[in-house]
Amino acid sequence: MRIGIVGGGIAGLAAAYELARARSGGVDVEYTLFEGRPQLGGSLASEIVNGAVLERGPDSFLSEKPAAAELCRELGLGGELIPSNDAARKTYIVTRNRLVALPDGLMFLVPTKLAPTALTRLFSLRTKTRMALELLHPPRPSEGDESVAALVERHYGREAVDRLADPLLSGIYGGDSTQLSAQTVLPRLVEMEAKYGSLTRGMLAAHRKMREMAKNSPKTQNRGSAIFTALRGGMQQMVDAIVARLDAVSLRTATPVTGIEKTRQGWRIDAGGVSEDFDALIVAASAWAAADLLAPVDAALASELGAIPYSSSITVNLIYDKSRIGALPEGFGFLVPAVEGRDMLACTFSHRKFVGRTPQGKAVFRAFLGGMRHTELLAESDEALVATVRREMREILGARTIGAAAEPEFAQVTRWSRAMAQYAVGHKARMGRISARLAALPGLRLVGNAYDGIGVPDCIRLGRKAARELVGVEEPAQAPRV
Repeated sequence: MRIGIVGGGIAGLAAAYELARARSGGVDVEYTLFEGRPQLGGSLASEIVNGAVLERGPDSFLSEKPAAAELCRELGLGGELIPSNDAARKTYIVTRNRLVALPDGLMFLVPTKLAPTALTRLFSLRTKTRMALELLHPPRPSEGDESVAALVERHYGREAVDRLADPLLSGIYGGDSTQLSAQTVLPRLVEMEAKYGSLTRGMLAAHRKMREMAKNSPKTQNRGSAIFTALRGGMQQMVDAIVARLDAVSLRTATPVTGIEKTRQGWRIDAGGVSEDFDALIVAASAWAAADLLAPVDAALASELGAIPYSSSITVNLIYDKSRIGALPEGFGFLVPAVEGRDMLACTFSHRKFVGRTPQGKAVFRAFLGGMRHTELLAESDEALVATVRREMREILGARTIGAAAEPEFAQVTRWSRAMAQYAVGHKARMGRISARLAALPGLRLVGNAYDGIGVPDCIRLGRKAARELVGVEEPAQAPRV
């Protein structure tokens, strides 16, 4: 069996790894992976500069989703996994040019502790009163999909959308809470509203249940509590380790796919001026790219794929000598609400988030710009973007912390155009229609961040699952934690 893979990001690489694994286990399968860029890994790209690990794309993955850590252990990288420094975890929201810490007891978007919520400067008295009265919300059956902003505003008011939902979701999706699907992005909250009415009561009930499970389950007790997990040498380690396990002859970099055709026997791929036939096909490209390629095969499927919106982003890494800057506030960094009218979306103090990836005496700042509201920034020069970040950091952190004369030792700018899929209102229904179209196209699988999870673990899970389905290999038992 011959399988073609279109796209060499982490989803495509995970699929190729699974096929190589099946082949070494005796399955009669060959694969060829096509990637238009010279390098593999997609947005997983890191490098070490002056001893500091700099991430151009994702710097870590959620610990609670096992697919990424499991793959790393299979690749022999178990000893390279490091947890986020959650003992020092503290996140701020920029509010009228001041840093206001997220209140204790906040479970994503839901306040669960009365005193910290009452005392925070993040919300007005009117919003705090509304948060207290939210406990009286009656159950509300789901009446179809709606935006995250609509759900949050119904329970906690507009200020909670502007000061909480928007910056938090912008940090994850680079998107707009007025466009993102509550049904897809926050399914647990939708379920809680239907069952409990009050999101606060629902979250407290879920927290009690989790505590009981932790108390009664030794496995749960032994799990690390860090929210994020990274690789000591950067996320590039995972990419390099996967590529080392693959057959170099099967990897076609700098070879963009220009056409896909359905044949009687399977699928035909046009790439690099050559046509090749395959029994099955895994498309791991962005949904908008997949739409262009699959339009001649199924116009309706292509239309659905092309309608999935994407946001762009810019990452700016700055390395400073600590002797040149003042004392930073505690914690991991800050988020910037859109209502603040700034270009920055967020800034991470990377040297604090993961211990051991930055030399002593150095500080690494990772700033994010762009998103759905500021796509025009992609056209700015590197120098202009670095100047913008330095100016806004100075205005937010104070001139005593980051003075105008404090020059970074190193600056790195990376643009990610149309890289992050947006789960807009109606995404779940769209996925149903896409699945129906795929059912009529045997041997075709779509994987990536546009379908069922945007994170690295989700892409790995989907890539490996698609490969197993095509070769008829059952999912292995979960690997033991080491």
